[in-house]
Amino acid sequence: MSVKIAFIGLGVMGYPMAGHLAKARHSVCVYNRTAAKAQKWVEDFNGSFAPTPREAASGADMVFMCVGNDDDLRSVVYGNDGVLAGMHENTILIDHTTTSAEVARDVAAKAALQHIDFIDAPVSGGQAGAENGVLTVMAGGNEAVFAKAQPIMAAFSRFSQLLGEVGSGQLCKMVNQICIAGVVQGLAEGLHFAKQAGLDGEKVIETISKGAAGSWQMENRYKTMWAGEYEFGFAVDWMRKDLGIALDEAKNNGATLPMTATVDQYYADVQALGGGRYDTSSLLARIEALHKK
Repeated sequence: MSVKIAFIGLGVMGYPMAGHLAKARHSVCVYNRTAAKAQKWVEDFNGSFAPTPREAASGADMVFMCVGNDDDLRSVVYGNDGVLAGMHENTILIDHTTTSAEVARDVAAKAALQHIDFIDAPVSGGQAGAENGVLTVMAGGNEAVFAKAQPIMAAFSRFSQLLGEVGSGQLCKMVNQICIAGVVQGLAEGLHFAKQAGLDGEKVIETISKGAAGSWQMENRYKTMWAGEYEFGFAVDWMRKDLGIALDEAKNNGATLPMTATVDQYYADVQALGGGRYDTSSLLARIEALHKK
């Protein structure tokens, strides 16, 4: 069944996600802050684009968003040119941005005033996952609404899960980022140790990846980390944004996150080295920079 869709935000994630929706034969109208990128998307996927979020959302059955942060989300949702100004009753607004749970609840409340359903649905899998259509979706919202959205989201995901009420998707994404931070730091320290010990990195990873030390990060990042290459995937700047959201939420719910706070500061060190756009595996670059001093 073809659905009329608006997609707001064509960054490294949104661009291919919207593309998968178009390939699934949905009618997709996109909006992007930089119009040239929206025009390029139309050339690639034969959809259409609009000059404002409101115009993109007009007449859509579902509106998807994937922007940068809480403020970016507010800028495309609210106001005379926001999506809520263009949406009709009994439609669905789905946000794939990683935001605070608080802003998700606020958007849901304002959407409800217009009889519009909302799902917060951050994703995991990075740029490669978006391009290959194999993202994991963590959702919060009404079960019946999720059931309507899930088959559409399947165009760019291989797994989606409803975690609970609105905000639950964002809380799950915080758990995801907390876990990643610790795994990457452990991998960085392990590879540094292996180098210092004069071991063959390829053989070390081939051996330990078969046991309890194995992880997605090890499988997908050890080669580039060993080579000192950090231009593959999710940027440090965005990871710090996500960890900041998790740390703020921890203050509200009483969780204790010492490792997360420490790794967040390590990423701040990477930023100070000029690596804000490095991918998150660049924690090894920080260790090696310290070692050289």
